[in-house]
Amino acid sequence: PPPGAVEALNAALILAADHDLSTSTLTARLAASFRADPYSVVTVGLSALGGVMQPVASLATERLLADISDPEHAAWVIGDRLRQGQRLPGLGHALHPHGDPRAALLLGRLREVYAESPRLAVVEALLEATRSRGIPGPNIDFALAALAHLAAMQRGSSEAIFGLARSAGWLAHAIEEYGHGSAIRPRAIYVGTPVGPER
Repeated sequence: PPPGAVEALNAALILAADHDLSTSTLTARLAASFRADPYSVVTVGLSALGGVMQPVASLATERLLADISDPEHAAWVIGDRLRQGQRLPGLGHALHPHGDPRAALLLGRLREVYAESPRLAVVEALLEATRSRGIPGPNIDFALAALAHLAAMQRGSSEAIFGLARSAGWLAHAIEEYGHGSAIRPRAIYVGTPVGPER
């Protein structure tokens, strides 16, 4: 790898380790509050992370970058996907309407490390094609996919990096929960059809 590549990977792991109380983090924290062992905490977190509603889009972003063989085709690929009504992965974030600072930091590092790589032109062309259409900026999923793309990693590496990073975050949450004396026990209030004696 070029100089600085390992440091960029370390930065990616740190940036993805924790971020608010995502579904997977909350699930892991709930398990830890009931004193699940660390292996179970990570297993529960990974199970939640694998749900179809979990918005981890780095693998789909890897595919998108791979589909753009030439930077000059980026605008056409983006336009074609939008015409077909497809969602563009790795762009925008509900918690960061003005841009994901994690993505900005990691992409900045990648631009330094891979300045001479022809693959960087694909990443930049994709960002320009989306920016010119007013599409929200890149999020951490995009940045992780860009890392995997630029480093010519195996397909799916960005998801592996994300899962590994989050595992460290879940364990940090577990350690915090282990220090508390009580379990997280959400309460439910029934608001459905009242059940009467005639039923």
